[in-house]
Amino acid sequence: MPIFITQGKYSHEAVKKMCANPEDRTATLADFMAKAGGKLVGWYLTFGEYDFMCISESKDAGDAAAALLAIAGKSAIADLKTTVALTSGEAKKAFGRAGKLASAYRPPGKG
Repeated sequence: MPIFITQGKYSHEAVKKMCANPEDRTATLADFMAKAGGKLVGWYLTFGEYDFMCISESKDAGDAAAALLAIAGKSAIADLKTTVALTSGEAKKAFGRAGKLASAYRPPGKG
């Protein structure tokens, strides 16, 4: 299954509620991802531009998008950024395919 790395920011209200009632969100997120047809690989609180990072697996981009839209619709998080990640084996296949396709591509201006 494809791997998706999602980063996001908590709303001020969400942080306030989590400080007042701390909880480990791992089981909740794992259950949600299972209901969405995927799997939670890991969840991390992060420093910097984003407040958290979630690594998950989903059958495809459509399932991942549906899960993210359902979460975003609750308005506790914002500024979601999701990146598709390839395993080393998947990357090797992609580079192999790219090598075979390279001769078929004509760069701009090479008319």
